Amino acid sequence: MLRAILKSGALLFVFTVVSISFVSLTQINTKDAITYNEKQLLIQRLGELISDYSNDILADKYTKTLVLHGITQTISIYPAKKNHQVFAYLIEHVYPNGYNGDIRLLTGVCVDKKLLGVRVITHKETPGLGDKIELKKSNWIEQFLGLSFLNPAPKNWKVKRDGGIFDGFTGATITPRAIITATYQVLELLNKPCSFSKKPCIKGF
Repeated sequence: MLRAILKSGALLFVFTVVSISFVSLTQINTKDAITYNEKQLLIQRLGELISDYSNDILADKYTKTLVLHGITQTISIYPAKKNHQVFAYLIEHVYPNGYNGDIRLLTGVCVDKKLLGVRVITHKETPGLGDKIELKKSNWIEQFLGLSFLNPAPKNWKVKRDGGIFDGFTGATITPRAIITATYQVLELLNKPCSFSKKPCIKGF
């Protein structure tokens, strides 16, 4: 009887160890695949906003922890250089108040503080409605090109139904409001000193 119990216990232990090892291996492989796919998507989005740079924009990335969109977050900043001079920054940040949660964005800004554009990296917005923020679904997000902190005036950084100048989506208002607000808040950040310093929050501005 004792031998049977020990044998069953040993088999259960072996089965548990094998199962845990299998799950761990699957998680590692899946994590690597997700990381790779996210990097490829980021490269694609970078290329959609800017292409005439001469530096290794990924290797030159630096990060900064600050308050943006009402939360403390670590943003990634990719400086675009030509002839060893930075002419634009691509800022990767998270807006937490989408319809279904976080929207991870890439905002391109020239050193003159005009927008190169905005792209969505990841989101959880409603398919068929909020996902029109994706360039492959519509060209809605292209309307930010060339705008700046004071162009349009701050009061006009809203969808048209709220009295602003930006088009919205039929049946989905929260998502376009989120992108507009997130973009304006990045420009606002770049146009005022950080609270802990008289210097700009991002070097170069």
